[in-house]
Amino acid sequence: MRGSGDERQFSRSGRRGGGRRSRAIRGGDGISQLPWQEVVNTYAPMQLLDEERIEALHRNSMRILSEIGIRVMSEKAMALFEKAGAIVDRENLMIRIDESIVEAALATTPSSFTLTSRNPEKRLTIGGNTIAFGLVAGPPNVHDRVNGRRQGNLADYQNFTRLAHHFNAIHILGNQVCAPMELPANSRHLDTYKANLTLSDLCFHCTAIGRGRAVDGINMMAIARGISVEEMSQSPGVITIISVNSPRLFDDAMADGLIAMAEHGQPVTITPFTLMGAMTPVTLAAALCQQNAEALFGVTLAQLVNPGTPVMYGAFTSNVDMRSGAPAFGTPENAKANIIAGQLARRYKLPYRTSNANASNAVDLQAAYETEMATWGAVLGGANLIYHAAGWLEGGLTASYEKLVLDVEILQNMMGFLEPMPFSEDDLGFDAIRSVPAGGHFFGSEHTMARYETAFYQPMLSNWQNYGSWQEAGGRDALERATDIWQQALREYEEPVLDPAIREELDAYTIKRRAEIGAGEP
Repeated sequence: MRGSGDERQFSRSGRRGGGRRSRAIRGGDGISQLPWQEVVNTYAPMQLLDEERIEALHRNSMRILSEIGIRVMSEKAMALFEKAGAIVDRENLMIRIDESIVEAALATTPSSFTLTSRNPEKRLTIGGNTIAFGLVAGPPNVHDRVNGRRQGNLADYQNFTRLAHHFNAIHILGNQVCAPMELPANSRHLDTYKANLTLSDLCFHCTAIGRGRAVDGINMMAIARGISVEEMSQSPGVITIISVNSPRLFDDAMADGLIAMAEHGQPVTITPFTLMGAMTPVTLAAALCQQNAEALFGVTLAQLVNPGTPVMYGAFTSNVDMRSGAPAFGTPENAKANIIAGQLARRYKLPYRTSNANASNAVDLQAAYETEMATWGAVLGGANLIYHAAGWLEGGLTASYEKLVLDVEILQNMMGFLEPMPFSEDDLGFDAIRSVPAGGHFFGSEHTMARYETAFYQPMLSNWQNYGSWQEAGGRDALERATDIWQQALREYEEPVLDPAIREELDAYTIKRRAEIGAGEP
């Protein structure tokens, strides 16, 4: 049997509680982890380019939009841009817009917004100096050390949702952590939405491949929250990512999904998929100009649909391996792009989304250092949402159980780094220094003992034993320990309480919609 099926039979122990904001919490033999918290970046974002160069990127982006244009395969979108004064070439499906149309749209975009799931205590503020970490989204495959690599399926999808709920460092679910390939492609979004809403109480990204999938996500979150769709338009609960088909193409499904979300007041993240040397020119400056033009075009479309609808500036710029054409992530160029994209987002006063992806085919040293490199780029760039933050492997083709655990450790380390340094008189420690004689030690001092359990970040995955003790304990490396941890997390997992009446309504909705969809598109 697959591990995912076996894990569902594990017993469930009590949840942990308490703890300071950035100190590990543990109950009995439970997994050591930080408490649920809104992560705040207390440091100023890094400025990799000066203002003059940022303005040069902006000006070149405006030239792309006004002189070259974007291809849009949606009559609705073309009509909206035409009404706004854009030059619309219906024969070639090209739209050109000048800076005045973009500036008018930016004047109505909120600089931050709130996402509220069915659990108001896990409400997320997106914007300003907050950071939310998301679960990996989109891979067609799954891997763990117990059962190997396999196609995505619903049982694994459900397990990843349980793990995302269990690990407090994960704040939001992505658009299908893995595709349940055994289910019909036209209706499996109903199964994944239902898993999101019953097995976790987090906000989630709904699928925006066409209007129907987006509206189903909106309707089901409204049901789970016990409010109307109209009420949710004033209090968003789901978000989506509109992936621009770089270079310079909005397909009809993405455009229709964006329009549906914006009509309902739900946030959209415009994310060009820009790989230098493939989807953009090979230079970083050119790639950033193209990314910026494509992102601003999508931002403008959202505001033409519904002025004031929340929207995020999305960035996913990296490079390819020039020898093979394969995508590369966690590179120096990728880290620079993450930082500069943050500067652009702040220029437009938009919340900023990016990712901390890696290109490794295994949970190994490469996976760790590429993820760490990309995470630093995102954090230094002032990201408000780091998408694919936990579980991404194989360039996004695989969702990995062990990689999820490694990533949670990386994220918790980052959370500890972002916590402000305590600076009280007692923290300065003059009396503690005076109390210990020269050449002595502080192990047993009163100052140390008072902070014995809370002084430092306590790792979940790292092992700090000396070599002899580590060998005696079995000599297990980080990958082996990660396998133990995800299995333990599934044993500890507790399904969040859901009103039976709401569960019944969700069941009824999915049955009804599946019948309506039939063999067609939603």
